[in-house]
Amino acid sequence: MEHAADYARLIMEELDPSNVGYIGREHLEMLMLQAPSQSVSQMLRESLRPTAEPNPLRRWYRSTQYFLEDNRKRVWVMLLWLSICAGLFTWKFVQYRRRYVFEVMGYCICVAKGGAEMLKFNMALILLPVCRNTITWIRNLTFVSRVVPFNDNLNFHEVVAMGITVSAGLHILPHLTCNFPRLLRATDTKYAPLAQYFSTNRDWRPPSYWWFLRGTEGWTGLTMLALLAIVFALALSSLRRGRRLTGFNAFWYSHHLFAVVYTLLIVHGHFLYLTQK
Repeated sequence: MEHAADYARLIMEELDPSNVGYIGREHLEMLMLQAPSQSVSQMLRESLRPTAEPNPLRRWYRSTQYFLEDNRKRVWVMLLWLSICAGLFTWKFVQYRRRYVFEVMGYCICVAKGGAEMLKFNMALILLPVCRNTITWIRNLTFVSRVVPFNDNLNFHEVVAMGITVSAGLHILPHLTCNFPRLLRATDTKYAPLAQYFSTNRDWRPPSYWWFLRGTEGWTGLTMLALLAIVFALALSSLRRGRRLTGFNAFWYSHHLFAVVYTLLIVHGHFLYLTQK
């Protein structure tokens, strides 16, 4: 524990006011049992300073201070991850806001493309926290281990999985509910500048909604969605602890579907529509 020396000093000040040099085990047990549900630092400091703070603003400040002291590594890593996700989404959103396709599909295409950029980042990141040899190698770099909470690698893996879920929703839902219908309803004048991205024939237009789904971009996207749903569902703790159809083996082997997902992701990205317009 990083603040062990400070905690030990505070404990001795409280339980050994006469400076005898030692305390009894019963005193330490009593101190530790006073607030078992709190974090270590908060438990000790609240126990050692029992005077209630009447000012709610100061109580909030003190609680926040305790939280940041205990979780400063986690906080900065989460802020960095969120900042990168937000930055990628904003960059792609603004990029498509300035393109002609915005005149046809509106903000739906901006959200879908922003979600896709976040999705690519999180798909590239999600395996890193569970690469044990890599984590061990990085952990041995002292200057890195001082600022990165490597012991929380599995928790961060789950956080990135949540990021994939959100990103996939931002990418898929606008396409299915907004972009495809608006493109089908677009007038010939508005559609004309986009025709080159769907066919070499300038007079040809997508005949139906189904055309988008059965194309390479469509079926690869929907297949990835189905596979990710299976992987994430079997990773839920309630199903992972099951004994029959689910359980750890189902959780373990279903995660190997990521190999298929990554292959489909490459194919899906290669056949993108509207990369210029």
